[in-house]
Amino acid sequence: MRIGIPSEIMDHEFRVAIVPSGVEELVRDGHRVLVQAGAGAGSRISDADFVTAGAEIVDSAEQAWAADMVVKIKEPLPSEYGYLRPGLMLFTFLHLAAKAELLDVLLTKKLRAVSYETIRAGDGSLPILAPMSQVAGKMAVQLGAAFLQCDQGGMGILLGGVPGTSHGRIVIIGAGNVGINAAKVAYGLGAQVVIIDSHHARLSYVDDIFDGKVVTLMSNRRNIREAVAGCDMLVGAALIAGARAPMLIDRTMLRSMPPGSVFVDVSIDQGGMSETSRPTNHSAPTYVQEDVIHYCVPNIPGSVPVTGTYALTNVSLGYIRKLAAADPMDSLREDAGLRAGVNTWDGQLTCKEVAATFGRPYSPLDI
Repeated sequence: MRIGIPSEIMDHEFRVAIVPSGVEELVRDGHRVLVQAGAGAGSRISDADFVTAGAEIVDSAEQAWAADMVVKIKEPLPSEYGYLRPGLMLFTFLHLAAKAELLDVLLTKKLRAVSYETIRAGDGSLPILAPMSQVAGKMAVQLGAAFLQCDQGGMGILLGGVPGTSHGRIVIIGAGNVGINAAKVAYGLGAQVVIIDSHHARLSYVDDIFDGKVVTLMSNRRNIREAVAGCDMLVGAALIAGARAPMLIDRTMLRSMPPGSVFVDVSIDQGGMSETSRPTNHSAPTYVQEDVIHYCVPNIPGSVPVTGTYALTNVSLGYIRKLAAADPMDSLREDAGLRAGVNTWDGQLTCKEVAATFGRPYSPLDI
C-alpha cells in the first residue's frame, strides 16, 4: 500500500503523523511511505531522517494525498477537500460531532475515514486520544497560568501564591485524562484544586492518587455553579467519546468568576462546554466574554510537537499497520476497537455517536 504523510496546514500545527521508526516498520511490512517535503521539520525530523528510514520524499501535498491511505494529525481543512476522493482511506483526528460541513464532505466524497478519537481498547478506553489528552491537560494549566498575568490581561494572581498570600483556585470539570493531568499540574503548582465528574469511580480514583488533598464533587448543576463561583481558572475537560461535548457552563456561571479569570476549554475540539465557547487558534488564542478570558484552541498539543508527535506515534503505529494490511476489512473484523474508529465508509455514516449528534441515519459497518 502507498501511505501518504502530508504536511499539516492548521495554524501552528507542527506535529507530523509518523516518525522514522514508524516508517521503518511500514517499509518492512512492504509498504511505500510518501512523506511531503518538510512535513517533519516542526517536530525536528528532517527529510533525510525519513529517507534513511525508507520513506520517499514527495514535493507536494497533492502527491502525498494521492496515496491509498493518508495518515494525518488533524482533520482536512477546506483547502484540502479537493484531494479527497472515493475509496481513499483517511486516518486522523476528525472530531466530526463538531464539524457538520466536514462530515458532509466525507460522505459526499465517499471516504473511508477512521478517526483516532473513537478507537477503543478492550477496556473501553481511548488509546490514541489518551496521550494527546494527557498533553492537553498538562498544558491547559500552564497556559491558563500565563493568561492570569496582568500583562496578558489577567487578574494578576500567582496560582501557587507565596507565604502570606492566597493561592489560586482552579475548577476542573471532567476527571478523564485531560482533567487528571490538569489536576496534577495545578496541584504541583500549589493551587487549590476542585475536580468535578459524573462517575463516582473516577472521583474515588482522584481522591486516592491525590491523597484526599484535591476536592472532588459529583457533577450536577448546583455543584458546578457553586464551584465555579469565585474560581480563578476553569478547565473544561468533559468528554463523551465521539459525541458533542456536554454544554455544562452558561453565562451566569461565568459572571460569577472574577474579572480577568481564565477559562481553558479543552473540550472545544468536540464543540466546547460553554455557550460562550468558540474555536480559536494559536495565532489568536483568546477572547473575552463576561470579563473571563477564554482560551479555546482545538489543537493544544500542536505547540509541543516533539512531545506530541512521538507520543501519538507510540499508540497510532499499530493501528496504521492494521489498516495498511492487504485487506483492511480483515483487521476491522478482528478488532472491534479499531472498527469503532470508522466514522464514514463509502458514503455511509458509521459512527453511532456522530449520527445521534446530527440526527442522521446510522449505518453499522458491513463486515
